[in-house]
Amino acid sequence: MFKNILVLTDGSEVSKMAIEKAVLLAKSVGAKITGLTVVQPSLEPHGTGTLMLGGHVAEDAAHEFLKDIVHAAADAGVAAECFTVASESVHSAAVAAAEERGCDLICMATHGRSQLGKLFFGSDLTGILHECRIPVLVYR
Repeated sequence: MFKNILVLTDGSEVSKMAIEKAVLLAKSVGAKITGLTVVQPSLEPHGTGTLMLGGHVAEDAAHEFLKDIVHAAADAGVAAECFTVASESVHSAAVAAAEERGCDLICMATHGRSQLGKLFFGSDLTGILHECRIPVLVYR
């Protein structure tokens, strides 16, 4: 069935739930987990914010988010590797990472925002569904 499951996380509670479910799925089918957080450089602080908070706030947070995957996988006895990618486009980075890492499933959460919210802010899920050639499992 699946051998390498890409799990996206943004550190949110729904993302943590998706991690738990993805790890259970990986364990049941003998797959490994590839964890990913996409760091958007435009969200990094600039100017005074950099001086006050340091230059890698988003990257540091991303590594913290990935710890949830590392711990969940270790507790379940599932092999896992995690990494971050810097990109303005979460969906393009996720699809590229899945292809580069040989993933055969993407697991992610959706925040279930309204259609109006998607119109103004876009949707990483919608982008992934449009660009991806492998199955996507969405948790809500």
